[in-house]
Amino acid sequence: MSILQAIRTFLFYLLLGTSSLLWCSLSFFIAPFLPFKARYRFINVYWCRCALWLSKVFLDIRYEVKGAENVPDQPCVILSNHQSTWETFFLSAYFEPLSQVLKRELLYVPFFGWAMAMLRPIAIDRDNPKAALKHVAKKGDELLKDNVWVLIFPEGTRVPFGTVGKFSRGGTALAVNAQLPVLPIAHNAGKFWPKTGWFKKPGTITVVIGAPMYAEGTGPRAIAELNDRAAAWNEQTQRDMGSLPPQPAAADKEAV
Repeated sequence: MSILQAIRTFLFYLLLGTSSLLWCSLSFFIAPFLPFKARYRFINVYWCRCALWLSKVFLDIRYEVKGAENVPDQPCVILSNHQSTWETFFLSAYFEPLSQVLKRELLYVPFFGWAMAMLRPIAIDRDNPKAALKHVAKKGDELLKDNVWVLIFPEGTRVPFGTVGKFSRGGTALAVNAQLPVLPIAHNAGKFWPKTGWFKKPGTITVVIGAPMYAEGTGPRAIAELNDRAAAWNEQTQRDMGSLPPQPAAADKEAV
C-alpha cells in the first residue's frame, strides 16, 4: 500500500468510526419515537449510504448493479455470497427495511448495539447452532409476514475472494416455509475490499441481482433443490464476472 493510499484508508476509517458513533448516539434518542420503516431508514439507510459515499471518496471504490429489474415488489429472502463488510453496507441501504442474522453479543455494544437492536435483527447465539437455526426460522418468518426483507449469507461467514463456501439450507428453508422465493445476489466485493486487513483496492464492484427463484414443491427435497440451484447460480455468476476460474471442459475433466 502506498503512503497516499494508507493516508486515505486511515481517513476513511476515522470518518467511518466517528460517523458511526455520532449517528448511533443520535439514533438512540430519536429512532425509538419513529415507526419501524422510518426508524430503519433513519438509522441504517442514511448511515450505510454515508459509508458507501466515504468508500467512494476516500478509497475510490465504486459499484455497478446489474439486474435491478429482477427485484420483486414483495420482500423475500435474499441469498448473497459474503466476502467483505462492503456488501453489508450496500444491501442494507439498497433493500429497506431489511433484517439480517447477527451475533447476539453485538447488541450489547454501547450505542452501536443499542441502535442495531431497534432494527429488528435476527440475533443468534452461535455457540448453540440448533437453537440459532430455530430462532432464524421463527423470527425470519415473522419478519417476512411484516414485509421485511431477510438477508441471509448462506456461506455463514466471509470467504476470501476467489473461493466459494458451502451454502447452508437455512435461507431456502425459510423461503419455502413462507411460500416466497429467494432473491439470489452475487458480487465481487472481496476483490477490492478483502476479508482481512486494512488494505483496500480502488475499482468498481459488480453486484448482480438474479431473477427470483421459486421452490418446486414443499418439504426437505424442495428446500435442498432450491438451495443447490441458488448455490449453482451464484458460483456460475461469479465465474462469469471473473471472480472464479472457468470450469474445465468435460473433456478436460475426463483427462484428469
